[in-house]
Amino acid sequence: MTAATKPAKRPGNVLFSSGPCAKRPGWSLQALDKAFLGRSHRAKEGKARLKLAIDKTKALLGLPAGYVCGIVPASDTGAFEMAMWTMLGARGVDALAWESFGKGWVTDTTKQLKLKDLRVLEAEYGRLPDLKNVDFDRDVLFTWNGTTSGVRVPNGDWIPAKRGGLTFVDATSAIFAQPIDWPKVDVVTFSWQKVLGGEAAHGMLILSPRAIERLETYTPPWPLPKIFRLTKGGKLMKEVFEGETINTPSMLCVEDYLDALAWAERVGGLQALFARTDANARVLLDWAERTPWVENLAVDPATRSNTSVCLRIVDSVVGKLPLDAQRAFVKQLEAMLDKENAARDIAGHRDAPPSLRIWCGSTVEAADLAALTPWLDWAFAECKAGLAKAA
Repeated sequence: MTAATKPAKRPGNVLFSSGPCAKRPGWSLQALDKAFLGRSHRAKEGKARLKLAIDKTKALLGLPAGYVCGIVPASDTGAFEMAMWTMLGARGVDALAWESFGKGWVTDTTKQLKLKDLRVLEAEYGRLPDLKNVDFDRDVLFTWNGTTSGVRVPNGDWIPAKRGGLTFVDATSAIFAQPIDWPKVDVVTFSWQKVLGGEAAHGMLILSPRAIERLETYTPPWPLPKIFRLTKGGKLMKEVFEGETINTPSMLCVEDYLDALAWAERVGGLQALFARTDANARVLLDWAERTPWVENLAVDPATRSNTSVCLRIVDSVVGKLPLDAQRAFVKQLEAMLDKENAARDIAGHRDAPPSLRIWCGSTVEAADLAALTPWLDWAFAECKAGLAKAA
């Protein structure tokens, strides 16, 4: 088959969005038949479903003793904002940013919290900041996996076990897909609609004993909205981490998350999720290695994401177009595949360099990614031919 020949086979599931991500294989609305609806979430049965979601999360992730996990409002963003607003300011802060979400946390620390003792360690898309420059006597903020750049930290080896400050980790596109070195992290946040393909609006907040100590011994100088408050009378509000949510959750979303967790258990648990994700990414990364018109946006192979794989176009013609024209080319390619029912939502993030971004998390099937790659070649050839005709 040549690149200009339209492929005959389409992916069985054409949903490759990086958030919300594909539902688990075999999902249907019948999975939500047991949802606790039309009742107060504070009823005994409602709290039991919420606590079950928390307990299953802790078990699947293998959280160490003393770590707590809670369901909080407003997705990963709400969880990370809650952590920043309640705990930052006790020490100086090192904020790492190499893509749009990390830069968003930098904006909050500089323009909203207006921290005075703040160092920002930035890198361009495709690279990490120099991790050797991080000072762990300070609080450290970073994304474990940069969703919009496809660049992740390779591991937790660069974080010392003994440190003065806390580590705050936005792990929303890494959790359940990449090993998290739990003793190295104090605050971890994620959302249901990412790696396990759950539904939106709910965040998860994981705290180490050191983070709990910070909450119970430090009062920030700024006012805290009600939905951010995690202590009462100087003590952690333990009920938040036992199923009594701060605001009203969607019990439909809770049931959907429980279904995703049950699927994860059925396929073999955390290690199986890692293996599925790695196998998915390998399909796309191997294709990129043998395809002359693309290359991974992440420069260092050790930092390449296995979930949000970002690929930039390096073709001798398209790669030399002005950035706006490259971005338009990517959107045209995406629209062509959408029209052909071959792929959905694969254009890179609006803040990223012109690129493709294809989700490879565990809820995606490797066979669908294998079926996608010929369509990528075909769409690229068609769009490039269109450029030649326009010229």
